[in-house]
Formats: sequence, C-alpha cells, structure tokens
Amino acid sequence: MFKDLTQEELDSYFALAGEQVEIDTRFRPGLYSRYNVKRGLRNEDGSGVLVGLTEIGEVHAYVFDDNEKVPVEGKLVYRGIDIYDLVNGFIREDRFGFEECVYLLMFGQLPTSHQLEDFNQVLGHYRKLPEDYVRDNILKAPSMDVMNKLARLVLVKYSYDSNPDDISVLNLLRQSLDLIATFPLMGCYGYQAKAHYHEGKSLFIHNPRPDYSTAENILMLLRPDGQFTKLEAKILDLALVLHAEHGGGNNSTFTAHVVSSTGTDIYSCVAAAIGSLKGPKHGGANNKVMDMMDDLMQEVKDWNSDDQVKEYIRRLLRKEAYDKSGLIYGMGHAVYTLSDPRCILLRDQAEQLAKQVGRMEEFELHKRVERLAPDVFREVRNTDKPMCANVDFYSGFVYQMLGLPKDIYTPIFAMARIAGWCAHIIEENVNGGKIIRPAYKNIKGRLNYTSIGERL
Repeated sequence: MFKDLTQEELDSYFALAGEQVEIDTRFRPGLYSRYNVKRGLRNEDGSGVLVGLTEIGEVHAYVFDDNEKVPVEGKLVYRGIDIYDLVNGFIREDRFGFEECVYLLMFGQLPTSHQLEDFNQVLGHYRKLPEDYVRDNILKAPSMDVMNKLARLVLVKYSYDSNPDDISVLNLLRQSLDLIATFPLMGCYGYQAKAHYHEGKSLFIHNPRPDYSTAENILMLLRPDGQFTKLEAKILDLALVLHAEHGGGNNSTFTAHVVSSTGTDIYSCVAAAIGSLKGPKHGGANNKVMDMMDDLMQEVKDWNSDDQVKEYIRRLLRKEAYDKSGLIYGMGHAVYTLSDPRCILLRDQAEQLAKQVGRMEEFELHKRVERLAPDVFREVRNTDKPMCANVDFYSGFVYQMLGLPKDIYTPIFAMARIAGWCAHIIEENVNGGKIIRPAYKNIKGRLNYTSIGERL
C-alpha cells in the first residue's frame, strides 16, 4: 500500500541510502595502481595520455631530457601562431582581436583585412535571435544557473535549424558561426532573466549591434545604459582571445570530441561541452578564485605583509581556511609548469584597468599571492613540483573590475571557448572516423543470484 511520504521521511531515506551507496561504491586503496589505470587519462609523469591528433591548438609546458620531464615556460599556440604574437599584433595595431582569433581557429590561417571584414559581416548577420526564441525560451523559463540555461538554449536551437543533423563541413561551418555569434546573446539574456525573476532586479534586453565586436556587445548587453570605455572593451576582448582555445585535451573540448565521434549533431556536442565547462575544476574555477581572495582580504590584516599572506596560504593548504579543500584556487595547472602565458598577458593588461578604476591595492595583493604561493606550496607539501598562476587567477578579478556579475564569469568563458569547440567538432568529423570508446576494468567479483525470500 502506497502512501505520500513526508519530506522528513524522504530526507531520512536518502541519508541512510546515500551513506550505504558511498560505502559500496568506494574502491579499495591501491586498485588503480594494481591494474595500471591511467586516472584522468594521465601518465605517471602528469602528461596526458595521447588519444588524438589536432592542428588547432597546442599547449607546451615541458620538454624531455634523457627521459626526464623538464619544466619550461608555458606556450600556447593557435593554428601554429604563438599566442604572444597574436595578442601583441592586434594590441600594437589598436584593434579588437577576438574575431581575428575565431577566423584563425575556424579556417586555419590568419585573415587578410578584406577576409576579416567579410567575416565580421557574416558574424554580424548571425548576431540576432528570433523574437519568439527570446520570449519563449529565455524570458519564460529563467534558470538559477546561466551555464545550465546556456546548454538548454543551445539544444533549443536545434528546433530552429532547418537542417540540424547534417554534419557536412559546409553545414557545420554555418552552424558554428551562428553559435559563435549568438552565444553572447544567449548567455547575457539568460543572465538578465535570472537576475529579474530570481533576484528582483530590473529587466532590460538590449538589441545587439552588428557593427560592434563580440566584447563590445557583451558589455552593452550586460549594462543597463549599454555604455563602456574603450579600455574595458579591449581588456574583455583580450580575455576572450585567451579563453578561445586550449588544445584537444582539456575536459570540455575532449567532451566535444567524444560526443562528436558518435556522429551526432553539433548542438548536442556543444551542450555536452558546456556541462563540462561548468564544473569548478574547469571553467568554474574563476568564481572560486574570487571567493578565496575575498576571504583572504577579510582574514589578512596587512595586505602588504609577506608573512601574513604566507600564513593564510599555509592555512589554505592545511585545509584550515576558506572552503577547507586544501586548494589554492587559480594556482597550479594540469599542464603548465613554470608559467601560463594567458595569465601573464591578462595580468599585464589588468594592471591598466586597476589603475583606471582605483583598485591597485587589490591588484598588488593578487601579485603577492601569485609570487608567494609556489614557495609555500613546496614548503607545506614537501615537494619540488613547480607551480604557477593560471588564467583563472586574474580573469575573475578582471571581470569584477569591469563590473560584471559573478553569474556571468563562466558563461563568458563559454562565449570564448565556443570557437575552439566548433573547430574541434569539425576536425573530429573530418578526421576521426571511429567512435571514442576507452576501456574500464570491472573489478567486481561474480555473485550468485538469490531469490528475494532468501536475501538478508
């Protein structure tokens, strides 16, 4: 006989059941080593297991000398072009760089001025959403999390596409440019709906401008008056460039490869990649950095004291401060060892913005943590492993100085990385051929079936 369960009864059930499932699911220590499992698809030296080839992005952080892994300064390469050269090029010429970066990733070469102009025209054409799409899918169904909303909106675009399942290169290219152009709209509108319906803030929906760059449109769409300075737009543009691509092995891009290898539509691939990027170990890390730095600024009385900042970092590592995870968010990287070029480039430009908005004291505190953390890490963990700040360490601070809401930090990451995802999806469809299917070792022994009356 069935009855309606109270919330208290449900809570009690899941408390007991959850504890039992965790006990039954946890493996015995040492099993991964016993079966030579490469956890996280990592080799023993920390390098990634080679599972594919790409011409899109390259991350370089170490060399091998006599079979020994030797850390080197980090390099990030887009289609053979060093990120420093790409960034210094458009900064020197005082122009926006993200659209040029997208062209490079999608077509494999730098555009001429004429090609870039035509490309911007195409992006401008696609930089709009149907009125009923915004009304029915964004305003009527706000989400508490913008990343989940973004994934849903991408899947909804399938229904608005007259040829969604065609995975020919021509159609994938059309779909990719459409997604790249509309991601800022979906993310920003999704945030506005969330802020209005869940936080009681005023609702404003600006129409995008086809003549604006991606960075300019993002700032305009997020601000009530739609106004911004040239420096603000330039720094956000740089952040987009630095987040656009990071090789085929990062979790979200690999997710796009895995899903694409099944032959499914691009919308399913991108939605899956968004789900991956949302995780705090991936794209969501910039939020954790900001929360950690807020806690540091509360706990440390003298921001100019190396000793006090060091002691806070020690407490982080001893699981005594902030979220007690033992992590220094924004420090360390799965690949980079001595330096993350994205961090260096963003830090240099962040200083200009900090001077403009009067937040140099906080900027200097970030630099102090960046300088002190590696030594404290080696001291506490008794290791000689190199550690450097990653791009997340400064990106959240940059977004905060721009006055952007925290809910939009990771979606901005997605607005940039959609370029890399789409390039990799096309590459997988052209070159992959086989469905990606790694192996898992079953370690559960065989059991006999017993009838229900005989079970204890």
